Amino acid sequence: MKRQMRWSVIFLGIVLISGLVVARIVDPVPLQSLRSAYFDYLQRLDPRDYQDLPVRVVDIDETSLARYGQWPWPRDLMAQLVDRLTEAEAAVIAFDVLFAEPDRYSPRLLLEDAALRALLQDDISEEALQTLDNDDRFARAMSGSAVILGVASAASGGMAASEIRTPGLVEIGNSPRAGLYLFTRSTTLVPQLADAALGFGNINTAPGLNDGTIRQVPLLWRTETSAVASLGLEALRVAFGESTMILRGVGTLEGAVASIQLGGLTIPTTTSGEIWVRYRHDDPRLYISAVDVLDAGNAESLQQAVQGRIILVGTSAAGLLDIRTTALGESVPGVSIHAQMIEQILLEDHLTRSDLVVGLEIITQALLGLLVAFAMARTGPTASLLVSGVAAAGIIAASWLMFQHHAVLVDATYPILGGALSLGLLTAFRFVVTDREKRMIRTSFSQYLAPSVLSEIEDRGFKIELGGEMRELTVMFTDIRNFTPLSESMPADALVPLLNDLFTGLSQEILDFGGTIDKFIGDSVMAFWNAPLNVADHSRQAALAALGMRDAMAKFLATRTDLEREIEIGIGLHAGEACVGNIGSRQRFNYSAIGNAVNVAARVESSCKIVGFDIVASGTVHDAAPDLAWLPLGSVALKGVGQRQALFALVGGAQLALSDAFKAMATRHADLLDAINNNQSVTDDLEACKAAAAMFMSRLVPIYERLPERFADIRGVGDRTPQSHP
Repeated sequence: MKRQMRWSVIFLGIVLISGLVVARIVDPVPLQSLRSAYFDYLQRLDPRDYQDLPVRVVDIDETSLARYGQWPWPRDLMAQLVDRLTEAEAAVIAFDVLFAEPDRYSPRLLLEDAALRALLQDDISEEALQTLDNDDRFARAMSGSAVILGVASAASGGMAASEIRTPGLVEIGNSPRAGLYLFTRSTTLVPQLADAALGFGNINTAPGLNDGTIRQVPLLWRTETSAVASLGLEALRVAFGESTMILRGVGTLEGAVASIQLGGLTIPTTTSGEIWVRYRHDDPRLYISAVDVLDAGNAESLQQAVQGRIILVGTSAAGLLDIRTTALGESVPGVSIHAQMIEQILLEDHLTRSDLVVGLEIITQALLGLLVAFAMARTGPTASLLVSGVAAAGIIAASWLMFQHHAVLVDATYPILGGALSLGLLTAFRFVVTDREKRMIRTSFSQYLAPSVLSEIEDRGFKIELGGEMRELTVMFTDIRNFTPLSESMPADALVPLLNDLFTGLSQEILDFGGTIDKFIGDSVMAFWNAPLNVADHSRQAALAALGMRDAMAKFLATRTDLEREIEIGIGLHAGEACVGNIGSRQRFNYSAIGNAVNVAARVESSCKIVGFDIVASGTVHDAAPDLAWLPLGSVALKGVGQRQALFALVGGAQLALSDAFKAMATRHADLLDAINNNQSVTDDLEACKAAAAMFMSRLVPIYERLPERFADIRGVGDRTPQSHP
């Protein structure tokens, strides 16, 4: 990609990151919903386990309603309930129900009707009426026990929340109470019941609108003069015998809550005084049916279930509309959420999510966006997708570990969503705006360029000139030996897969060393180096590719033991000037090379049969890569080439050239050529070289077997001698 386009991608990425940061600060409802759903999923993966704690729920269930009638029950029945729980030595009794009006079933209320009293024909005294008041009966039962009554927010009417009797509250910090949710109007309380209660707790579990799932519940609500505790927190306060709670702020930050201290327990909260409920699955062991409490025949078992415990009284009956949804996706009685909050506080198993965590999420999203932008600018969509995928996996893993081991809620959805949006938009920008030229280049060159060369062309982004240009190339021709006899012995449908497998291995070596495949001609391959891009050591790369092709051929033959005839390859290399470019008709063309260098390379490949070796190169290639293991083959007259060409056998790479074994072989070979050039008798030297070749590398033996027929080639070398090796 051009530098200008790279910076365009980076600039666009920064703009996207800025927009996403602003969106997170604004925090629209879709982001909140996605974050909440993710936190729910974390809890579902690792919910809190049920433990037998001193908390129970007396459930006004369907069975209880069937036995004692529809709700609300008469207060004398509620008095019996309190009496039974008190006799069973309950520590605290907290009602998750409202007693906002006098008992309509109270005999006193009925007898206050003059017509009814006239029918009774009896003048009932005020004192007698008082004994028939169910609310008084209920209040007397409450006075002998630690009872918490529930209150709730009232949109209008009711009474001022400041009239509710509240415990002492100590504020530490910069007015942390100002950060609590405001509780201005409350449901009313029957006076005698309010006087008999030890405390009052807000039964509301959600301060405002939500999606129906209870995740955070306020522990304290702000009134004009003090604060009203939630039902569960107030029950704990009474159970602990504490008269005061401590509200701690966040440093010097005004109106922000950090925690609530009750006795020896410190409860971390949100800045609004809410607690993240750490849920467990609903468990029947938590519940005691109200029928079992009112049954006088099971006093012993009731005491075992109730003694010393905080008892919350609520309902699971569907018709009473107190069914709530937890983060685990379960529908449970609202009273059980208060019970789970008490359990969580006792266990000190709290979920936390501080402003620092939120800040880290924003920074993580920004860093991920920058990472995606730079990866897109430098490498493209595939690498960007890989990088962002690895980063997203790391974010999810970190979020899970923080939740599981530290109970910290870290939102992985926002950074991942931001990264995904950046990846998608930048990918679209790249393909729409910056990849048009690349697609044209790839279409033209994907058939015959090495992927690395093609990638470099794409990165440089230069325009391809149609036609041809003169360039210094290293040209390679490869031919399969004994292919014709093999093709006669094999059916065509078996021959084609064989060629495809063989050419795949040979071509890969060419591409790996930066070569350009020109064409396949039957059982031959033509390739060249140094076009369309400049390659400083193109002759050496071509020579190394030839050695790799030799190894690829050996691997291929090792897997094809079914061949009736043994096949080999012959490779010819020559470096010289040629015309390279898009050659052909306007309708169909190929990127190819033509010229004398191409003709010489083809003839050098043909000379492999003459000299008896599989990789043969001209002097131009040899001189460009002198550090490789070469053996001179003399000056050979090639068909169609005016001058004799000095040829060299490519034995191996630079490491082999430095070995003592090759140096000894090269010395014997040079001595033999000198003897031939000086018209000396070489019979013994030839046999010695042949024997040494058999020990060193058997493929060299044919060179010496054919050498007696090529003395003229050796003597035509003139003053060219093998170059020394370091």
